[in-house]
Amino acid sequence: MLYAIISEDVKNSLERRMAARPDHLARLEKLRDEGRLVLAGPHPAIDAENPGEAGFSGSLVVAEFDDLNSAQAWADADPFVIAGVYAKVTVKPFKKVLP
Repeated sequence: MLYAIISEDVKNSLERRMAARPDHLARLEKLRDEGRLVLAGPHPAIDAENPGEAGFSGSLVVAEFDDLNSAQAWADADPFVIAGVYAKVTVKPFKKVLP
């Protein structure tokens, strides 16, 4: 089943985010390579594709997991969680309708 992992950054997270980014991306690439990743990306803190020093306000990952507990465990082990980038992470079932 698909699950949405919706994360909210702490304020001024950009430096921590950039430091943990390689490990964070490696986990996402593994999901992609396993055919389980639907989409992933950050929410710019301002209305711009490249927010520069404004940074990001959070992230969204939609991926396939066996169950909610597995999705939560994956989210809990995210390098951004460990580095203190995220203030809050919500994991919930997601039903893709379109496209």
